[in-house]
Amino acid sequence: MSLALLYVATALIFLIADGAMLSGVMRPLFEQHLGSELRENIRMAPAIIFYMAYVGILIWFVSWPALQNNTSLVTVAFNAALLGFFAYGTYEFTSFAVMSRWHWTMVATDLAWGTVLTAGSAVLGVTTTRALT
Repeated sequence: MSLALLYVATALIFLIADGAMLSGVMRPLFEQHLGSELRENIRMAPAIIFYMAYVGILIWFVSWPALQNNTSLVTVAFNAALLGFFAYGTYEFTSFAVMSRWHWTMVATDLAWGTVLTAGSAVLGVTTTRALT
């Protein structure tokens, strides 16, 4: 029960925050640099697969062990931030290395956001689950 609650809480936090950031900041930034190469509408299947898997990995490596071991929220934030930095960094630095129109502002913004988003989602997911179980 607590694992399901942890997954749902973390996923909702992650999706709501990322949806706001994607539409308000990232889309305009990517449009500025990628122009017509950016799709008008996203492909939902890959997005759903990513979000489900990413939240699952976050829970497997950070949040679930934190709940089982009563880990401090500072440690949860740090471990999740590391995961976010490397996950988002893999995408951003690879894109910057191989795509001619990829701009350093896209790298910096998305890398910072992915790090904060992952840490914040983990902390809030663990906090919510601890409060409700």
